[in-house]
Amino acid sequence: MTAMMLDVRQPTDGELARRASGGDRDAFAALVERHYDFIFRMAYRLIGRRADAEDMAQEVCVKLGRAIASYRAGSAFTTWLYAIVLNVARDAMRKSAREARKAAAFGLHTLTEGTATEMPDDPVEALWEAVRQLPDKQREAVTLVYGEGLSHAEAADVMAVAEPTVSWHIHEAKKRLKAHLRPAGEV
Repeated sequence: MTAMMLDVRQPTDGELARRASGGDRDAFAALVERHYDFIFRMAYRLIGRRADAEDMAQEVCVKLGRAIASYRAGSAFTTWLYAIVLNVARDAMRKSAREARKAAAFGLHTLTEGTATEMPDDPVEALWEAVRQLPDKQREAVTLVYGEGLSHAEAADVMAVAEPTVSWHIHEAKKRLKAHLRPAGEV
C-alpha cells in the first residue's frame, strides 16, 4: 500500500453547512442536492399537490440559503431542516387559506379551485389527504412520525415541544382520522 491515501469520505451535513455559511457555494449546492428529495417529499406530504410541493421545495431552498449562517451544530442538520420545511409549509397553508377565503367571498371558490370532495381511489393517498385536513400541529406530528419515521422525541425536537405533546397530537390525530375515514353510516 502506498503511504499516501486519498480521503474519499463525504463531508458531513455539519461540515457542508459550516462551509456554506462562510459563503462556499459548492458546499451549499451539495447540501441542497443531498436533501432536495427529502424536502420535496415532506412538502408533498404536507401540501398534497405536486406543483405546490415543487414551489414549496424551491421556497425552502431559498430560505435555507438565507438561514444557513444561523445554523449551529447543536442539533442534527436534518432536524434544523425539518423546522424550515414546517415553517414554509405553515406559511403556504396560511396563504392558501387566505386566498380561498377571498375567492369564496366573491363566490368564485368552486370555479377557481375546482374543489372536489370525493376521496382518492388509493387508500394511502386518501389517508394522506385526511392527514392534510388535520389541525397544524397534529398534521405536523403525523407527518414527522409516520411519514418521515422520526421517533416522538425527534419529532418533539423538530416541533420545539415536549415529547408527551407530540404523543398527544398523534393520539388526537388518530381519533380524528378514525372518525373522518369511517364509512358513511357507521357509528
